Amino acid sequence: MKRERRSCFRGVLLAMKIQSWSRYPPQFLMYPGAIIAWYLPDALTDATQKEIWVASDLLAPMLEESVKVDGNLRTNQRWFKPSSEDDVLTPGCINVSPAWFQQGHENQLDPQVSASLKGALSEKILKAIARPAAIATAALRVMHPEQYWAGLRAFGSLGEKAESKELLKMSETLQYWASMFNSLSIISNRQTLNHRDHLSIAECFDILTSVGNYSNARMSMPSLQLEFRENCETWGSCSGGDRIAWAWYMRDSVHIYAGVPVVWMG
Repeated sequence: MKRERRSCFRGVLLAMKIQSWSRYPPQFLMYPGAIIAWYLPDALTDATQKEIWVASDLLAPMLEESVKVDGNLRTNQRWFKPSSEDDVLTPGCINVSPAWFQQGHENQLDPQVSASLKGALSEKILKAIARPAAIATAALRVMHPEQYWAGLRAFGSLGEKAESKELLKMSETLQYWASMFNSLSIISNRQTLNHRDHLSIAECFDILTSVGNYSNARMSMPSLQLEFRENCETWGSCSGGDRIAWAWYMRDSVHIYAGVPVVWMG
């Protein structure tokens, strides 16, 4: 029997890569003239958490296939919690996107939908992630309106390009994509090493939603000289229970392809 699903942490975290910061009040961090991070514990309702779990279960076969003995930083087996009969979530790390460039091919070819959305379950997956996607988008609309509108313009342009170039799968996928972010990484039962994502946009917020039943975790952001320590976080050194993170972000190459560069906060 698998144990009952329980979530003891509910949160949304938005952060920018800035070298120094000062605290102002607990839920967000300030850099002179700009908010650089928001931290919102207990922000997701039980219903939304359940939707995240259900959607992640739907992606379980792809999550399982993603883990490799000789994988990279994202997929190497050594960083994942070993599977057991008590696990609810399948360990793994996959990307979900309506417009994805293969590594080394940014803006050399047209983007394609990610591999996770090319199968028979693509429409079902898109519908399953739609409400959590809309919630993350609503948070972005409040926290960074300029980024929200840049995302909206980018998707308008992507839709036009997909139609004019007869990129049928992308055009179909865009009809169901409910986020102003163009990429989602789903990270299940994995420890994440300190890293810097050179494919995202430094001036933009990312949104991390964390759900799980676990303890003794931390999330560190060395470039911000910041570390969150909570009973139920997701990234960092975690022990016990299941944990999953959905990371929403904007890939710079997609905005360049769409002709909507993000340059307002250089």
